[in-house]
Amino acid sequence: MPPVPLALDLAFILINALTLGLLLWAGARSRLLLAVLLLWLLGQALLAGSGFYTVTNTLPPRFALVVGPPLLVLAGLLAMARGRCFLDALRPDRLMLLHVVRVPVELVLFGLYHHQAVPRLMTFEGRNWDILMGLTAPLVYYLAYRRQALGRGGLLIWHAVGLGLLGNIVRLGLLSAPGPFQQFSFEQPNVALAHFPYLWLPAFVVPVVLLAHLAALRQLWQNKDYLF
Repeated sequence: MPPVPLALDLAFILINALTLGLLLWAGARSRLLLAVLLLWLLGQALLAGSGFYTVTNTLPPRFALVVGPPLLVLAGLLAMARGRCFLDALRPDRLMLLHVVRVPVELVLFGLYHHQAVPRLMTFEGRNWDILMGLTAPLVYYLAYRRQALGRGGLLIWHAVGLGLLGNIVRLGLLSAPGPFQQFSFEQPNVALAHFPYLWLPAFVVPVVLLAHLAALRQLWQNKDYLF
């Protein structure tokens, strides 16, 4: 990993703290959940700090331990009745504001690119336009939840676009990382996400953003009048 400024590390740690705070603010106020999330973040930080994820020639890839458990948890929430109750109890207006974290995330990625830690294609100068969701989230929040000028259809479209852009950056990040599946950016690969604190992007921030989309879409799909 090329050296990056300490300020960039601290900024990204604060982004994770903000993401956690916004998730709790949206209604996920459980001491057990908070303890589990903190233990998950700590465990991933220790593994990343030990260099565990810098070994990229294993099959299955060690990085599966980063993305696999959150995906299984999200699948479990959708499959189990108690999980669906948890998703339905989250406030959709506050979940919308959670997406503002995508702006500072993209700025950090841009900084990492300039320090040769991620490729250009993972930034808004390349093929990553996820920053648009963070920039538009406050406007959509205002129009939909304050002025009631944006209806169910508009919100469904916004969340669908958000899922597409999120999937795009996940694909770019995985396929530009060193390893047997790398397809892009061999001259400047994605090495930052194997190190602390940037491993928390796929381990925590991305799953929480995905959860925010899925919970809102579930509520929109089930209740046509839930806005009003």
